[in-house]
Amino acid sequence: MFVNIKAFFLTSFILLSYDAFGHKGRTDSSGGHNCSAKSVGKRLCTGYHNHNSGAAPPPLNSVTRMPSNNSTSISKYNRKSWPHWVDNDHDCQNTRTEILIRDSLAPVKFKRNKGCNVTWGKWLDPYTTRTFTKASDIDIDHIIPLAHAHSSGGKSWSRGKKRKFANDPENLLAVEDNVNQQKGSKSPVQWMPENKRYHCIYLRKWKYLKAKYNLSETKEERDYIAFRLENCVS
Repeated sequence: MFVNIKAFFLTSFILLSYDAFGHKGRTDSSGGHNCSAKSVGKRLCTGYHNHNSGAAPPPLNSVTRMPSNNSTSISKYNRKSWPHWVDNDHDCQNTRTEILIRDSLAPVKFKRNKGCNVTWGKWLDPYTTRTFTKASDIDIDHIIPLAHAHSSGGKSWSRGKKRKFANDPENLLAVEDNVNQQKGSKSPVQWMPENKRYHCIYLRKWKYLKAKYNLSETKEERDYIAFRLENCVS
C-alpha cells in the first residue's frame, strides 16, 4: 500500500511539472514543433523547439528566450561607420540639438547663448513618462538602433545611406539617458518601453521604419509585433 501511494504522488508530480512548463500544440515525431504567433506574442516560446530535450524552460520574463541580434555581423558593427549628430544645414545645430529643440515642451536655453548647444528645456520621456529639464540627462534614441539596422541589412549600405538613417528625425526620440543605454541594440522582442501606453505607438514606428529602409525582420520579431498590434486600438 505504501508503494502505491508513493507511486501515485510521484506520477502526480510528473504530470503537474509537465503541465506547468508545457503549452498546447501538436508535436512531430521528434517531440518538437514550431511556436505559434500567439505563443511567441505571450513569450511562451520561440521558433522550433523540442519538448523531449529534458531541459526546463527559463522564466517567461527572461530575454534569453528570444534570439538576440548579437550575431557575427553585430561583432563587426562599427558605430563610426554610421555618422550621426551631423550639421547638415551648417547652422551650428547638429542633429542632437535639433531633436532636443523639437521634443522640448518649453523654450530651450543654449550654452553661452550662441544657439548651438542646448543646456536646458523640458522633455517628457515617452518611454518612462518622466520629465527632465537638463539636456545632459537626455539621450537621443534611435528607435531602430544602429547596431540592429546593421544586422538587418544595413551592413551593406553606403556610408551616405548610413548617415541618412543615423540622422533621420523619424527614427529619433529624446529619452532618458539611462533608459537609452538599457535598451541598447534590442528589438521589441527583447525590450519594450516601461510606459505601456506608448507600446502601440512604438511598435508602429518600428514597423514603419523597417519598411521605409527595407530592413529585414526575424520570424520571432514579426510574429511578436503582429500579435501585440492586434490588441492596439486604431
